[in-house]
Amino acid sequence: MGSTSELTFPELLAKYEQEQQKRPHPSTHDESFVDIGKADQFKHFNKDPWKTVDNPYLSAPSPVKNGDHTKILIVGAGFGALLFAVRFIETGYAAEDILLVDSTWGFGGCWYWNRYPGLMCDVESACYMPLLEETGYIPKHRYSYGLGLRAYAELVAAKWRLAERALFGATVQKTVWNNETAEWVTTIIKESVQGLCTSLDTMQIRSDLFMLASGTLSRPKLPRLDGLAGFKGHMFHTSRWDYEYTGGTPEDPRMENLRNKRVAFLGTGATGVQVVPQLAKWAKELIVLQRTPSAVDIRGQKPVDAEEWTREFYGRPGWQRERRENMAAFLSNVPDLPSVNIVNDGWTNFPSISALCGSPRAAVLTEANIAEYIHMIHRLDLPRQESIRHRVTDIVKDPTTASRLQPWYPGWFRRPCFHDEYLHTFNLPNVSLADTDGHGIDGFTEHGVLCNGQELHADVIIFGTGFEPFNRGSPAFRAGITITGRNGLSMDDKWSQRQGPATLHGIITRGFPNLFFPGVVQAAATVNILHGEDLVATHTARILRAAGERVVGDGGKFIIEPTEEAEEEWAMRVATGAYGFAAAAQSAGLTGPIRRTTGDDDCADIVHMRTSAVNKHEDVLKMARGMPWSRGILDFTAVLEEWKNRGDLKGLDICVL
Repeated sequence: MGSTSELTFPELLAKYEQEQQKRPHPSTHDESFVDIGKADQFKHFNKDPWKTVDNPYLSAPSPVKNGDHTKILIVGAGFGALLFAVRFIETGYAAEDILLVDSTWGFGGCWYWNRYPGLMCDVESACYMPLLEETGYIPKHRYSYGLGLRAYAELVAAKWRLAERALFGATVQKTVWNNETAEWVTTIIKESVQGLCTSLDTMQIRSDLFMLASGTLSRPKLPRLDGLAGFKGHMFHTSRWDYEYTGGTPEDPRMENLRNKRVAFLGTGATGVQVVPQLAKWAKELIVLQRTPSAVDIRGQKPVDAEEWTREFYGRPGWQRERRENMAAFLSNVPDLPSVNIVNDGWTNFPSISALCGSPRAAVLTEANIAEYIHMIHRLDLPRQESIRHRVTDIVKDPTTASRLQPWYPGWFRRPCFHDEYLHTFNLPNVSLADTDGHGIDGFTEHGVLCNGQELHADVIIFGTGFEPFNRGSPAFRAGITITGRNGLSMDDKWSQRQGPATLHGIITRGFPNLFFPGVVQAAATVNILHGEDLVATHTARILRAAGERVVGDGGKFIIEPTEEAEEEWAMRVATGAYGFAAAAQSAGLTGPIRRTTGDDDCADIVHMRTSAVNKHEDVLKMARGMPWSRGILDFTAVLEEWKNRGDLKGLDICVL
């Protein structure tokens, strides 16, 4: 397939680098965005629109009172938290041993908060939705909509009797390890609602075990720009959709109130791609403000045939793990691919996404051959990105708009998108694109948005500006909790030490006994986040069961944490594999140019990235230790299985009390 601009491969890579230079460096994130949960002037953006009088959890009795003890406290009530709870129950704990604490008023996590029109998951239901074998549930669509995912979270909670073990409207402020009693003492701000009155009370809960499962898309952010507070129109973030203003409901998003409104929508990432087509159906005028266009491939949404689903999956144990691992094999572009691409969608026909997900091919990478590997990944990526750029020009009629919607970067640069209506929306007469050529908007006025030196008037500004990155800071920082371990050590302080993160298997760290956390740092990265979370939840449950078997007598307890040697060894194993993410790091601007020293074609002088030129503000080793497992989730699974099969819990200090 020819290039949309007839560029040679070297010229294309040069254009990629030119486009990258226009955009803010990742190190400027704190200067560019504000966390709405932490900024007093914007806290109204964080208001829960789903805390309504018909919410049954508002009047439900509390599962605990101040000063109570529970065996396991889990922060979160999304699918990750539910997976932890279910896997613990499967290994012998009772639902009554578990307490889930969340600031929401219902289950679902990101699917509780996000209820914007058009919301759907971009990973197919059979792979994404957890515990489908165990529940026997049949999804309604190949790619589930948000409404169905939230309902399914409630179903899972009910099946394992976890609904009555949830403390909702509760924000964990801090937790402190008490070495004398061998338990975590957690301080919680609990919201109580009585009619129209709301009160806040402080309570403390003690627990033997503490689990951080607050999710990766839980902290919305706004652009840190002048004039935002002075805008006189209406504003809200997509994760707190204001149907009272737009009209409609999550179940029936008929946004009648927008018929006479000029809407400015800020953001063209995964959220914007889903929201924009819905807004265009109702708004008098829709202005889409873009810094970087998304790479939008075909979605291929369709209903699930229940009879076909039953024939394929019913009575076949292990089918979901098999399907997930087949998908993962193609995401990691493993050397010996399965003979059948079972999922066969936009993700599994995207081998260069291995630049983000990791691959066994990374096992042999060194500074000597990394440039060759990056060259290979770019070559692998080129046909797909070219087809996506062609798709834009095939669909969008206005040549100028089409050119601005073309993604001039590698496929792994930002979250790839899949949608069947987004590009067509820009052919509508009430929709316009305000492209900032990578620089972002200039600010806000009382009447609208400053963009490219012009004031664009708007009645409402909707922010589809995403969330805090899931890999910034310590697990405590990402959860917004102060965690203090043994001898007064804070988790934030441990993570900020010169050498960087230290964990065993990415789930437990020394100095913080009986505390576990899922994530991608020093663990597996994959686009199917619940595959990874199920893996670590199962692994954690196995560890606890094995540790529990060492407890003698009723009521016995244990303290478990990694040895210093084990977590350091694991951190260095992760660091030595960091070359596997070199292509992604370079595209994000975390490294400088690398020059390819050998080659047999015209790109020998153009693949010019420099592995040694890491930005002066970054510490190389610390950054490498903060990477995911570079060989992909299947290799990570094999490593955990081998460790489990040894049966000796190598690297863990276990003290029976």
